[in-house]
Amino acid sequence: MEFRAHTIKITIGGIQVLADLKPNRTAQAIVDVLPISAPVNQWGEEFYCKVPGVKDYRETAKNQVKVGDVAFWGMGEMLAVFFGRTPMSLGEDPVPADRVNVIGKIQGDAKVLHQAVGATTMAVELLPEGS
Repeated sequence: MEFRAHTIKITIGGIQVLADLKPNRTAQAIVDVLPISAPVNQWGEEFYCKVPGVKDYRETAKNQVKVGDVAFWGMGEMLAVFFGRTPMSLGEDPVPADRVNVIGKIQGDAKVLHQAVGATTMAVELLPEGS
């Protein structure tokens, strides 16, 4: 089966960012359950929310992520957006608490999400093709 790349809109508080998803099975599994709106959690400069019912195929499960990465942590059924350092960071890069499957990348500067600190919800929706 061939997977297509998709673009999603992530809204945290009043801040919106677009992310390009990779053409892989886990990203497609996320797309299949959109749209979602869920309580958002924050761990350092990482936002995450629960996305139940998504299988994590762990194509790219790793502990190294970059600012702007969008990842899925299968064990916790969490979609994570990294916009800076986390409590486990030693340098400038975020470090996830566990291996995550990187499924996409924020378009532009992910640090704009600093403006969403304190938000209570995270909404994720699929953008129509060509928008």
